Amino acid sequence: MQIAGKVVIVTGGANGIGRALCHRFAQEGAKAVIVSDIDVQGSQQVASEIKSVSIPANVGQEREVARLVETVTKDFGQVDIFCSNAGIGVAGGEEAPDADWQRSWDVNVMSHVFAARAVLPQMLERKEGYLVQTVSAAGLLTQIGSAPYAVTKHAALSFAEWLSITYGDRGIRVSALCPQGVRTNMLRRAEFAGGAFLLDTAIEPEQVAGDVVKGIADEKFLILPHPEVAKFFQNKANDYDRWIRGLRKLQASTQVLGTK
Repeated sequence: MQIAGKVVIVTGGANGIGRALCHRFAQEGAKAVIVSDIDVQGSQQVASEIKSVSIPANVGQEREVARLVETVTKDFGQVDIFCSNAGIGVAGGEEAPDADWQRSWDVNVMSHVFAARAVLPQMLERKEGYLVQTVSAAGLLTQIGSAPYAVTKHAALSFAEWLSITYGDRGIRVSALCPQGVRTNMLRRAEFAGGAFLLDTAIEPEQVAGDVVKGIADEKFLILPHPEVAKFFQNKANDYDRWIRGLRKLQASTQVLGTK
């Protein structure tokens, strides 16, 4: 699929990867790029920069995602590409508060489900549509120091796979975006423990956006801005026990879990 002439929604569009995606889609000639974020001021700023519109939404709430899609469909006729990009990271393991687990589940997993529920009917009727879901390399590998992030990102990847298998022959394309470290506010703030080592190989959001445009054009399921992730994933599959031992060593070197 080409971006030119398409109506695109980007959630989490106020900052980081989302902001870069909005700018790149506008450069590629999209008919409209709708910037959506819980950060109202930030989304309005990005919309102003690309001469488009912002529609704030908390993607962890289904009614707000449904309202977002309904508004865009009414104003622009349809939704061609839905970039479900918003995500959160929290620290902790099994002891993390239930509220953190629930918020991670709502934003990192259910937001993709809500988006699919909202846009699939019109896409299936047209026999064409694209779902781009920002998952993270953590969905293929794991995330040291954050069980909620690792678990929910695995679930997000599983849902993206299911969508592609179930609807791929009916015109629906799905891409799972799985970068490692990206120079965003989340990584800079070290929002969840164990992410500091990713700074060494972190890339700019604009590079990620470029890879997404190419991935959409090629209709690739896995979009890997860090090519080495494919090798890590292969190593994991080839010898799971060895891979786990290697991650234990990495964990020890980062000292994110102390003596636990």
